Amino acid sequence: MLTAFVLLPIFSFLFFLLPKKFQPAYNILLTLITAAISSRFALLVISRGSGIVENTQMYFWGSEIKFTIDLLSAFFILVVNFTVLTGAVFSIEYMRMYKEKKFTDFSFHYFSFFWLLYSMLLVCMFHNMVAFLVAWEIMSVASFALVIFEYEKPEVIKAGINYLVQMHIGALLLIIACILVYNETGNITWDGLTSYFYNHKNIPLFLLFFIGFGIKAGFVPFHTWLPHAHPAAPTHVSGIMSGVMIKMGIYGILRVLFHVQSDLLAIGIIILVISSISGIAGVGTAIIQHDLKKLLAYHSIENIGIIGIGIGTGLIGVATNNDLLSILGFGGGILHVLNHSLFKSLLFYTTGSVYLNTHTRIIDNLGGLIKKLPHTAILFLFASIAICGLPPFNGFVSEFMIYNGFAASMISSTVGIKILIMFAMLSLVVIGGLAIFCFTKAFGIVFLGTPRNIKTESVTEMKWYTLFPQYLILILIVTIGVFPKLISKLFFDLAGMFTHKTIAIPENTMTTISSISYFVLIFFGITLLIYLLKKYFTRNKIIEQSPTWGCGYTGNADKLQYTASSYAENYSHDMDNLLNLKTHYKKIEDEDIFPEERNYETHSESLAEEKMFVKISGSIKRFLNKLAFVQTGKTQHYILYMFVLLIALILLTIFNVI
Repeated sequence: MLTAFVLLPIFSFLFFLLPKKFQPAYNILLTLITAAISSRFALLVISRGSGIVENTQMYFWGSEIKFTIDLLSAFFILVVNFTVLTGAVFSIEYMRMYKEKKFTDFSFHYFSFFWLLYSMLLVCMFHNMVAFLVAWEIMSVASFALVIFEYEKPEVIKAGINYLVQMHIGALLLIIACILVYNETGNITWDGLTSYFYNHKNIPLFLLFFIGFGIKAGFVPFHTWLPHAHPAAPTHVSGIMSGVMIKMGIYGILRVLFHVQSDLLAIGIIILVISSISGIAGVGTAIIQHDLKKLLAYHSIENIGIIGIGIGTGLIGVATNNDLLSILGFGGGILHVLNHSLFKSLLFYTTGSVYLNTHTRIIDNLGGLIKKLPHTAILFLFASIAICGLPPFNGFVSEFMIYNGFAASMISSTVGIKILIMFAMLSLVVIGGLAIFCFTKAFGIVFLGTPRNIKTESVTEMKWYTLFPQYLILILIVTIGVFPKLISKLFFDLAGMFTHKTIAIPENTMTTISSISYFVLIFFGITLLIYLLKKYFTRNKIIEQSPTWGCGYTGNADKLQYTASSYAENYSHDMDNLLNLKTHYKKIEDEDIFPEERNYETHSESLAEEKMFVKISGSIKRFLNKLAFVQTGKTQHYILYMFVLLIALILLTIFNVI
């Protein structure tokens, strides 16, 4: 089985030989085989309750490459496989939008798609840090190739390069951290971290790893690539990147936390504070977005914040010997990894269905799509409720576990920890409230009312095979929400890996979650029953239809509707400085008796990007411009440079400098 897994990359080259029309089917077949083989390893680990090591008899950097899968790896492998598989199925219909693209574009896209999956699996399996970094690099390059699929658009290329540069900055930090561990311990596997942390202060090296992995995960202020890359990439790629690829950063952070020996409280506080800021900043900025995919990108930052809040509080629980806080914090945070992969990929797929039919992602241009895309609207609605953390869906379970950990540990904690917990709890409350505000806007403007600037005559619901993976995701979302006990043991076992001791599963928490979900499910059932009864008793009555929100006007009713901007006007008006909101509008002066036609536009730029990254990149650009004088375009000058370099190398060699 291991040999088959190792040989799988050979079959990815067939994409360059197969005709264009067979490539989507082959992509699903190869993804399915890859997922089946790797999932077998993962399920074996979960069923045994202990890790496995598979020898390859292949050597790299002086040591054998081994596939080492423990419970944490197994969990991430299963999450990656499921999300990528649903993305592959969804892409069948979505990629038809690009039928004019060349054969090589399609071939390279599916080739990169496979390598993104394969590299994420390798990241979860490699114990050797050098092999891990190679797989990490392949993951970044493969996702870059997927992001720039529409390379003919300048904004796509710009977003892709921005993404690639930031990924390499993160990779550079990880390489430096691994070199430090190797130089001190002589061990290039993850086990070397234990020795390093035992003999050194833990915070500096942890921060190096945290920033390196945090750039991939999208923690604030390292999040600036997300709002550019997600809108640029095809939707199924965005779903996979947001659903699982950014979680590789979380995987890396958790892997390092296994080995941390001291400074647990300080590290827990750092993670908690950064995560709280990420969560609030992510959802706060998402509200004022006009681009639906950019809105979802900011919600990825928000949910990474929620995951981090769980991990941070779990670590604080370990540091203070608060078992309940640690197990519920880690358990809730890791469960949110799975939950976010489900509802976020579903939100991206439904957004892709909207874009495929309307060719726009601008929320203000949409409207009234529930009549034309009823399945997509329902799926988007349920995924929205799930991401808001409301019962009876899966987002509620993970967030409630973290809340329960906060509440249960308040009595036994010190004053300082109580203040921290209250800060984290307040952050989670604010995040949840703002998320509800944001998704009522998104769903209401996109699917309700009447169409604004789109033609809906040709809008048709997606094919059944595209809806199938989306309903499959929805079933899992509801199952986790209603029956959390089915999976709770796995997540409490995962939490136990960080506490390094067995802690009894808090049964009361799971029972309470189930009870709440049951009551909400009964409420939904009663609502559905009332709807069906109404349909039955009014089946013979003629229902008159008229434009929604006509407000006395018979024409242009679409312009009288709330837009995304007007919906969030009060919020954005009060938060314009904090959100760095930019308004483009020529003010009407007193002397303008007959004012010319004007446009009113607003957009928000990330403060971190504008105040930090743009300034740094601007300084580098100005420095490089000063060196541009060496690029004369004359061959003799370049030969002179080589000659000078050669002389310099000879002299340095003679004097034993190099």
